[in-house]
Amino acid sequence: MDKFTEFKNIVTDPYAYCRKYKEETGKKIVGYTCSYTPEEIIYAAGALPFRLFGTDEGIHRADMHLQSYCCSLVRGILEEGLSGRLDFLDGAVFPHTCDSIQRLSDIWRLNVTPQFHIDLVLPVKLNTTSARQYLIDILEKFKKDLERALGVKITDATLSDAIKTYNQIRALMMQLYAIRAQRPEIMSGRDFHSIIKAAMIMDRQLLLKKLGEIVAQMQNAPGSKIPPGTKKLVLTGSICSHPDIYDIIENAQGVVVWDDLCTGSRYFEGVLDEKAPPLEAIAQRYLDRAICPAKHVGLTDRGESLVQMVRKHQADGVVFLLLKFCDPHAFDYPYIKEMLDSENIPCMLLDMEEQLPAGGQLQTRFETFIQIL
Repeated sequence: MDKFTEFKNIVTDPYAYCRKYKEETGKKIVGYTCSYTPEEIIYAAGALPFRLFGTDEGIHRADMHLQSYCCSLVRGILEEGLSGRLDFLDGAVFPHTCDSIQRLSDIWRLNVTPQFHIDLVLPVKLNTTSARQYLIDILEKFKKDLERALGVKITDATLSDAIKTYNQIRALMMQLYAIRAQRPEIMSGRDFHSIIKAAMIMDRQLLLKKLGEIVAQMQNAPGSKIPPGTKKLVLTGSICSHPDIYDIIENAQGVVVWDDLCTGSRYFEGVLDEKAPPLEAIAQRYLDRAICPAKHVGLTDRGESLVQMVRKHQADGVVFLLLKFCDPHAFDYPYIKEMLDSENIPCMLLDMEEQLPAGGQLQTRFETFIQIL
């Protein structure tokens, strides 16, 4: 059996996986919309954190509540909630990110029942003297809200265990990233995407076990370094739910060696201090990790981080995966492109929705970009 089969099956039908998981374990499942959701607290409550990715099918019900210029991710998540396809969820968590997510939270609370609903209003500016304490206070409130919603007690001991589990998962994922950056031929981009996406869905203990097995296999797998002439790319943006992009890049003689995605390295980045008080450790990771456009540290912080990422992994270019109507990332793009241009780093902008452009058209665009490189 293909060592990636289990991951692929989960990604292909995550709802079936969750229903079976809930039936077999009796555990609660909590949906969330953003990597700023403190999964460690949900996990410590004995529940399974489940990332909401929206839908690649037609959106109809959501358009009764949201304007068509809301991004397809927000509209897709609402479509799934209104359709009843997320009826296995026991509740949902909505971190304070963009305006569209905030409105999604309001509409969800009024129209998707009987699931519990928690807003998580994290600070936007992370480099002020008050941000850390405010963040800790918000996490404490979230812990109490979750205890009340799930009818459980979250202790420091269960939080510490959760932190250890997530530290191990993140460390293994970073190892997998590093192995693939050096020897991408031993794992296709599509398989790698399946692992990343499944990591936000599946039972975390099973994930930890499977990741350990795959990392061990990859470390010992035969294979040379990147073939001459192959162009190395970094993906950046919010989410990537399209494994076809990896196929198209590889067919055009390119390879993705790293990413700066909410459903990618930003999700797995950072180690929590296992000796610190649990909530303080969770807060500190959010303060230290690479930010997204929904947070603020400095005027050029994201651009500088992306340039450093490109240099570190000796990438030849950058591809922006921009969800159409995603204002935070759209506002960031001009200054980041200017920084990349000043460093002579070529970049390409790809506007996306729930459906990708026609395959032939997209293949031609990537082939042209890689030929330019």
